[in-house]
Amino acid sequence: MSTSFWVNGVQQTVDVDPSKPLLWVIREQLGLTGTKFGCGIAQCGACTVQIDGQAMRSCITPVSAVEGRQVTTIEGLAPAEGELHPLQQAWIEHQVPQCGYCQSGQLMSASALLANNPNPTDAEIDAAMQGNICRCGMYGRIKEAIKSTNVASSSDEKLFYSVAGVNHG
Repeated sequence: MSTSFWVNGVQQTVDVDPSKPLLWVIREQLGLTGTKFGCGIAQCGACTVQIDGQAMRSCITPVSAVEGRQVTTIEGLAPAEGELHPLQQAWIEHQVPQCGYCQSGQLMSASALLANNPNPTDAEIDAAMQGNICRCGMYGRIKEAIKSTNVASSSDEKLFYSVAGVNHG
């Protein structure tokens, strides 16, 4: 059975079992390997993508659930090839990545938070990032990177970009 949806602004149609997890469709059928497999039960956050702008765990989301919807993966976060999203730049500046395995999921959750709430409190950051496990323990740096990106947004910098005409925030 075929399923059609948008991934990073590009319409995709895949012919797979509709119950196949979106994670494996993204990685195996579409060749986008930035989204990681962690636990397979939506507890670690490594597989987080955005579906219609909301952070979702792709390891438990059947591909049939995204029919006609917008999916953004880590590969679609930056405004253009060879550029970094301001949140990715903040990640580097705050030395967030250590082993790096969880980072795509962390970034997708953080960018969804900032798209919906450009000035989050510490408690709102904690709530939005809950369930994104960092085995290296970089939670303090993650929070500081999110907060510094928020500071950039107050200077009229656009944080979230349109991919192929789709406004992601």
